[in-house]
Amino acid sequence: MMAALTLLCGSSALLVGPAVHAPARASVRMAAHEGEQILLSKFGLPADAFRTDRRQALGLGLAAVAAVGTAAPALAEDPMFTLPPLPYAYDALEPNIDAATMKFHHDFHHQAYITNLNKAMAGKPAASLVSLMPDAKKNKINNAGGGHYNHCLLWSSMGPKAGGAPTGDLTKKMDEAFGSYDGFKTQFSAAAAGVFGSGWAWLVVSKDGSVKISSSPNQDNPLMDAGGDIPILGIDVWEHAYYLKYQNRRPEYIAAFYNVINWDKVGEYYATAATGKPIEF
Repeated sequence: MMAALTLLCGSSALLVGPAVHAPARASVRMAAHEGEQILLSKFGLPADAFRTDRRQALGLGLAAVAAVGTAAPALAEDPMFTLPPLPYAYDALEPNIDAATMKFHHDFHHQAYITNLNKAMAGKPAASLVSLMPDAKKNKINNAGGGHYNHCLLWSSMGPKAGGAPTGDLTKKMDEAFGSYDGFKTQFSAAAAGVFGSGWAWLVVSKDGSVKISSSPNQDNPLMDAGGDIPILGIDVWEHAYYLKYQNRRPEYIAAFYNVINWDKVGEYYATAATGKPIEF
């Protein structure tokens, strides 16, 4: 039997389908429901996610989510890009990042970037996501393409029971660049807090294998620039990424982010980037 599904449209809610006893999933949905509605109402979806008005966009997106039980599919018969599943439960990063934010951010917001990217790539030869990054600005897909790439990197570089400090070769490079892990945190936090409006802060690998910190506006990323830097960790400082739990307290969100960094995965990304290869998704 299928669990009851909740559709949101404006301020109304409609339960569809028979309810079943699924305590873990139900508790996450119940806790996330009100938060999702707040985030959808305040932030909506990325521009052009649907060619319709905002109220219809929210209804269409949520109806599609309910239909498949996870996320709205790209509006194409054979989409070039699809939403990768979140590699952990929505509530796995609690109390640092709440379940409602994770569900909205992944299922709705990330999906909307993919929808937009599929529209932009309709009728064009198939391409890998990473291959689109260098010319993304010229081709005017830096918002949609960057939004997809950046969020893939974000989800995969976080995890439950994570945090702590990096190990191995990455530790050595970070100590050389920042003096210590605490030195990295100080500089990375300053870069993330200093992003004006919406954007990202990055830990990147340079051509010589050294690491440094940079930032980008909106959904841009270092792969779109000519410097050759490869991002291996990014923090999303768009307000929708933290508003529900932290409101305008971005520094608190940044401090909590260190508790969910999967340094083992970031270390793997460093090993790849140090060879000059960007991370592929």
